Amino acid sequence: MTRLDPATQQAGQRVVLVTGPSGAGRTTAIGALEDLGYEPIINLPLSLIPRLLLGHIGPPVALGVDVRGRDFSVSALIEMIDALTREPDLNLELLYLDARPDVLERRYSETRRRHPLSPDEPPEFGIAQEIDILAPIKVRADVLIDSSEMSPHDLRAELGRFFDTGKIEKLAVSVHSFSYKRGVPRGLDLMFDCRFLANPHWEAALRPLDGRDPAVASYVEADPRYQEFYSKVIDLLLFLLPTYVAEGKSHLSVGFGCTGGQHRSVAMTQSVAKALAEAGWQVSKRHRELERKAPQGAHSKTGERA
Repeated sequence: MTRLDPATQQAGQRVVLVTGPSGAGRTTAIGALEDLGYEPIINLPLSLIPRLLLGHIGPPVALGVDVRGRDFSVSALIEMIDALTREPDLNLELLYLDARPDVLERRYSETRRRHPLSPDEPPEFGIAQEIDILAPIKVRADVLIDSSEMSPHDLRAELGRFFDTGKIEKLAVSVHSFSYKRGVPRGLDLMFDCRFLANPHWEAALRPLDGRDPAVASYVEADPRYQEFYSKVIDLLLFLLPTYVAEGKSHLSVGFGCTGGQHRSVAMTQSVAKALAEAGWQVSKRHRELERKAPQGAHSKTGERA
């Protein structure tokens, strides 16, 4: 990877124009830049890009451009880059993602996708053609990254070195309670079953309450197995969260389930969310079954902060 023009960053609206041959990691790069705080825009016609950027004030922009664009041409792209570079209120950088032809051929073989320049022929024909077409763009790159030997995680880390805005959000953690009777919520990354804990449902005074009530929480926590379970869950999450950050993950969803989704899972969600927030993580919580029962009022809000 090479930074071909290490000039001092200018003031103004930051724009990273991302291009390179298909299969070199452009989509991964756009996603990584989005996680770094950039606004992603993909395959906008070249004729519309200056209208979008001139006078634009906002977060940095990651602009994906490739040969599939409706009005794409190398000469038009170079003219646009030159024109935008002269604009005093824009700080434009050209990021070129590259890879060896044999690596691109292997990636196309693994995904079984057709190359956009040779949809009816083997991918190697389109790859060679695209590399040739983009050669004048490659030499203009401010940042040139060869992804041939990189995993997606390696590429994300490398992009962070060049384009970190210093405004990246922490990993967002959402903690959910739910009832197994109603099914497991979609999108959970980690799930814990609380049904082995003592059930407040069988206590008449506690049955109409939920796990946010101190009396219910105390009942659940009085189970001799609770403290060890809770401690192991917290230890596991505090171990895993930094590793997910290192892998480039921006959101983690953790679920706690019980029979009715009212007592045990809610109490665990409350306690775990509080512990993670106290440890410095950005945490929200959601109680699915309570939301269904109480569509109005404070306890029905989704995304409640810990």
